[in-house]
Amino acid sequence: MQNEHELKQLVKEKYSQIAEQPQAQNLASCCGAGGCSEEIYNIMADDYKKLEGYSPDADLGLGCGLPTEFAKISEGDTVIDLGSGAGNDAFVARAVTGVNGKVIGIDFTEKMIEKARVNADKLGFNNVEFRLGDIEHMPVAADTADVIVSNCVLNLVPNKANVFKEVFRVLKPGGHFSISDIVLEGTLPEKLKQAAEMYAGCVSGAIQKQEYLDHIQLAGFTNIVVQKQKSIILPDDILLNYFSQEDINAFRSSEVGIHSITVYAEKPKECCAPGSGCC
Repeated sequence: MQNEHELKQLVKEKYSQIAEQPQAQNLASCCGAGGCSEEIYNIMADDYKKLEGYSPDADLGLGCGLPTEFAKISEGDTVIDLGSGAGNDAFVARAVTGVNGKVIGIDFTEKMIEKARVNADKLGFNNVEFRLGDIEHMPVAADTADVIVSNCVLNLVPNKANVFKEVFRVLKPGGHFSISDIVLEGTLPEKLKQAAEMYAGCVSGAIQKQEYLDHIQLAGFTNIVVQKQKSIILPDDILLNYFSQEDINAFRSSEVGIHSITVYAEKPKECCAPGSGCC
């Protein structure tokens, strides 16, 4: 059994590799995890191309939703993007906040931060910055953000409760988040949970949908809404790396579901959550 530090190192190493992979490889795999599918293109990610601010150079195809589309960002807002990668969601958020707003991307992979900063320089964005850091211990002061977004990142973090506590801390009272992530309904087969490549690729690091929502509520958030949900179908040619065909057939006939959800929640204007620092 790997501890939290070992799992984080695994993810950091994998996403350092992903930073240098072509977008097509990431889109055709499970969040860039490798083992590309020949059956299905774009297993997880939604299409950003229609959104203002989209930058092809910043799109690594690693998402599982469009949180910025649902995030209710306003002109002049300060937005934080958790697990900002090459900057895709940060640049889409910047298109809404405008020159009077500010966007801060946080990622703990050095190569991703380097890539994002190059992209921001190319675009000439002076109000978008990228900070190297762990989203369980964000390099951001309390009560900083109006909005937080994240796209298919929290499922990679072993201690999700800590992340939501940090999200609560850095949001201003009355602020809100919109986060896309992978969750489960039913018990994922043990073979998938133990596979390191699948962990780095979002699926075996996912938790039950209700447990995920409970973490949000326990952190002190209100008005929790699932804004979007879609089923994730892993193709046979990926599953054959872990299962026999007989195992796959049994998995398909089970009631286990893998879903992408986009969740919205608000930090109360007058908050007294334990440890929030705002009481």
